[in-house]
Amino acid sequence: MSLKEGFSRFHQADPDRLHFAAHSHHPWPDVTLEAHTRAWQDAVSMADDKWDHVFGSVIPGTRARIAEILGLDGDDSLTFAPNTHEFLVRLFSCFDPPVRMLSSGSEFHSFTRQSRRWEEEGLAIVDRVPTEPYETFAERFTAEARSGVHDLIYVSQVFFDSGFVVPELDRIVASVSEERAFFVVDGYHGYMALPTDLGSIQDRAFYIAGGYKYAMSGEGVCFMHSPPGYGPRPVNTGWYAGFGQLESGVGREIVYAEDGTRFAGATYDPSGVYRMDAVLGWLAGEGVGPREIHKHAHWLQERFLQGDVAPGELTPGPEFERGNFISFDTERAADMYQTLHDNGVITDYRGNRLRIGFGIYQDSDDVDRLIEMMRRISLS
Repeated sequence: MSLKEGFSRFHQADPDRLHFAAHSHHPWPDVTLEAHTRAWQDAVSMADDKWDHVFGSVIPGTRARIAEILGLDGDDSLTFAPNTHEFLVRLFSCFDPPVRMLSSGSEFHSFTRQSRRWEEEGLAIVDRVPTEPYETFAERFTAEARSGVHDLIYVSQVFFDSGFVVPELDRIVASVSEERAFFVVDGYHGYMALPTDLGSIQDRAFYIAGGYKYAMSGEGVCFMHSPPGYGPRPVNTGWYAGFGQLESGVGREIVYAEDGTRFAGATYDPSGVYRMDAVLGWLAGEGVGPREIHKHAHWLQERFLQGDVAPGELTPGPEFERGNFISFDTERAADMYQTLHDNGVITDYRGNRLRIGFGIYQDSDDVDRLIEMMRRISLS
């Protein structure tokens, strides 16, 4: 089920390149060029009236597509921002410091750097549950979540450093005994990479994701689902959260909407929303969703693993559910990455983990070429 032809411009740009880093920077499909151009054309033709079109048509249409993919009852809980870091600091602003936080040992740099900086300043106290051993992570994290001492609980749906899929997220969310605690799921490696149904936790958990990875929409287009009643008045706020007050002016009290736009920020480039809408519309027209994408990625993964060129220890092992990339633990990760890169193969690494990703812009021939290349340069 490769949709390789839908990425013709990407492949034509460098026909010899082997790109296996969809988990990091996903190639843009052809439909994004027209969408990106349309954003420019709207800005030229509509000028100041562009924002009426963006807020009245482009954003609602894209939100509706996202809500359907995530199994939400409606789309008014969703809002956009140029990056997930904006949402993190906005959520944090809902609490008086020091904020007691619970997280894992495998959160992405955006969260890890910021949370450690808050700790340095005495603004946060963070409990981090070690990721390994994987077989007991859910049990250990659930036990901590039940303690009732945390203000904000933050955990990834799929860990960026290994591809490990956190099992039974809905059960972990339900286990939180402190009703006022914010439960935040970082879904960046899960959104459009594997089937995700938030229906059972939509009233209790935040969900953050974006377009840079498997939504194939590039930079600057992230979103958050906000459960009703949580964080009604974030201190960190932008004028998009009070869009209706633009003409009337800000009164004595700062007014917030009750829907997801209460977490909106300020002016950003909306072209990413155009691109995401185009990608999701294209995929829907092809009858392809997260389930099909995930199935195809895993088929390619298994083909690669059967090639017997593993450059290190598969982490986590085959008994665990993985996202759409595979991770190999090896002290030579950096050298392997560079050698592959020098030979026209794009992967990436994080610490001692070499990451190899798979997606719908690839087919079996690409995997076979990768296997042949790795044998030739003797990485295994």
